[in-house]
Amino acid sequence: MLARLAANRFNEIRHIFRQPSRAFSTALNYHLDSPDNNPNLPWEFTEPNKAKVTEILSHYPSNYKQSAVIPLLDLAQQQHGGWLPVSAMNAVANIIEVPPIRVYEVATFYSMFNRAKVGKYHLLVCGTTPCMIRGSRGIEEALLKHLGVKRNEVTPDGLFSVGEMECMGCCVNAPMITVADYSNGSEGYTYNYYEDVTPEKVVEIVEKLRKGEKPPHGTQNPLRIRSGPEGGNTTLLGEPKPPPCRDLDAC
Repeated sequence: MLARLAANRFNEIRHIFRQPSRAFSTALNYHLDSPDNNPNLPWEFTEPNKAKVTEILSHYPSNYKQSAVIPLLDLAQQQHGGWLPVSAMNAVANIIEVPPIRVYEVATFYSMFNRAKVGKYHLLVCGTTPCMIRGSRGIEEALLKHLGVKRNEVTPDGLFSVGEMECMGCCVNAPMITVADYSNGSEGYTYNYYEDVTPEKVVEIVEKLRKGEKPPHGTQNPLRIRSGPEGGNTTLLGEPKPPPCRDLDAC
C-alpha cells in the first residue's frame, strides 16, 4: 500500500516537472533530457567566439581557468539565442577543465542564465520592492496581456518572452524593465534598461522592437535627464564648499 502511494506521488511529481511552465533558472534546479536539450547534441563556440574565449581566458592565471565560468556561460548563452542547453554547459566545462557539475552549479544558481528557450527579445521586469511599489506588477500584466503569453512563455513567432528579474540598481527610476536582445546573436547582443516605464510605454517599446526599431533606452520620462529630478535640480546647483582646511583632524 505504502509502495503504491509512493509510486503514485513520484509519478505526480514527474508530471509536474515535465510541464513547460518550469522554464528558467528561477525554477527548480534540475534537468530532463529532451530532443533539443540533451548531452548528446553537439555544441561548440563559433570561430569568432573561440577568439573571444581565448581573450576571456587570458584574464585569468592558467591554473585558474575555472574563474572564467561566468563570462564563458554568458557568451554561450548569447550565441545560443538566449538560453543554455546542457551540451553548451558541457562545452564550457571542457574548456575550463572542470567536471560538468561545477558548471551546472553556476548555471542553476544565477537567474540570469536561462536553461529553457527565450524569445529573441527577452523582457525582464524588475520585481523588487521599489519597482513593485511604483507599479511593476501592472507593467508585467500589460506585457503578458499584449503578447498573449504567461510569464516565462515564448510567443508563437519566437520574438518575445517575459520574465522577472530582481533588483537591477535603477530604483530611483522605478519601475523599469530590461530588454536582452538576442536577435543578432552574440555579435549584436545588447542588454538595455528602460526606466520610468508605464503600461502604455512598455507596449510601445514592444511594438518598436517588433518592427526592428531600436527604441531609446534609459528613462522614458521626457521631463527627466538620466536619474535627475523632473524639471531639473533644485539643490546642489553649484560647486560644494571645500573644507576650511585640508587636515580635517586639525579643524
